[in-house]
Amino acid sequence: MTKEQIEHVRNNPKYQKLVKERSKFAWTLSIIMLVVYYAFILTIAFDPSILGTKMGDGVMTIGIPIGIAIIIIAFALTGIYVKRANGEFDELSRQVKEELKDIA
Repeated sequence: MTKEQIEHVRNNPKYQKLVKERSKFAWTLSIIMLVVYYAFILTIAFDPSILGTKMGDGVMTIGIPIGIAIIIIAFALTGIYVKRANGEFDELSRQVKEELKDIA
């Protein structure tokens, strides 16, 4: 790419929107995951008896399903990101590329 093309992309409002929205969305999902994860870790650190509470008459504690739920939340957040990236973000990216072809 030439310097002119790079400047055109950087100044393109669609590219700026893409970068801004993608970054904001990624940070939002990251913060959600960090809050969930650190809530679990802080519970282990400061009140492990909560997670050690037995479920029913068996040996399984409430910490096991909560740990599994955290893993499921991580997969779900990844899926949410991929769905939006493959839809909205890819469409904006395609539009920026098309406009770049016009000036080439």
